[in-house]
Amino acid sequence: MTVGETGAWTSTGDGTGWDQRVDVLGIHVSVTDLDDTVETFGKWIGDQQRQLVCVADMNALLHARADAELTRVYNSSGLTLPDGMPLVWSGKRAGFDRMARVCGPDLLERVMAEAAERGWSQYFYGGADGVPEQLRDTFVQRHPRLKVAGAYSPPYRALSAEEDAEVVDRLNAAQPDIIWVGLGAPKQERWMAEHRDRLDAAILIGVGAAFDFHTGRLDRAPSWMQKSGLEWSYRLYKEPRRLWRRYVLGIPRFVVGVLRQPPKPVS
Repeated sequence: MTVGETGAWTSTGDGTGWDQRVDVLGIHVSVTDLDDTVETFGKWIGDQQRQLVCVADMNALLHARADAELTRVYNSSGLTLPDGMPLVWSGKRAGFDRMARVCGPDLLERVMAEAAERGWSQYFYGGADGVPEQLRDTFVQRHPRLKVAGAYSPPYRALSAEEDAEVVDRLNAAQPDIIWVGLGAPKQERWMAEHRDRLDAAILIGVGAAFDFHTGRLDRAPSWMQKSGLEWSYRLYKEPRRLWRRYVLGIPRFVVGVLRQPPKPVS
């Protein structure tokens, strides 16, 4: 591990066999799929590495594109996963036919099943008050052998230095293999980068709204909409006042950006 220009954690890139990336608007998105991602997690945990994983959709890329520090977080992660069909289509356009969508809710469910079999322990950090505990109960009910080291929802404000130190001590004392961070993008990516060197868990991964999907606070679009790249329209229908700007303005920005700067393999 090294320290980047901003003082944030960066990966040296060792430990994963899946290091191919595609440049989408300056963000280096990992060429992977769900199976490869889970196997990479297993290698990192087995090797006791310390990695950071970003789950990036179109909106996340547009945020990062306008923020040099955030771009460095995405581009130096252990994996930056393609959450969203526009990123997958961009990868395929660049020649990566095996690239597939790896979204937060699907990855969370898959890893919980795998963790129950392989003994990986989890910590759920973030979400509204009571959400991480409900998430823990939901997955333990589905997978009785699942190890959950803890669940905690921090205050919805900036923590003092003393409070932040207490959080680090709490997480390290629990000794999880994976810390699932549900603070919302880009807050969770900044938090992970700032804390990576201070936390002992093998993997920090930001999964945004996945906590709310699995606890029933948000509805997911039908599978056919997810596969066809129309999940955004379902979410917009459900939360128009909150999400209209993200999609009505974001989609044209993304399309124009990709046309002007075609996706390409990262050399």
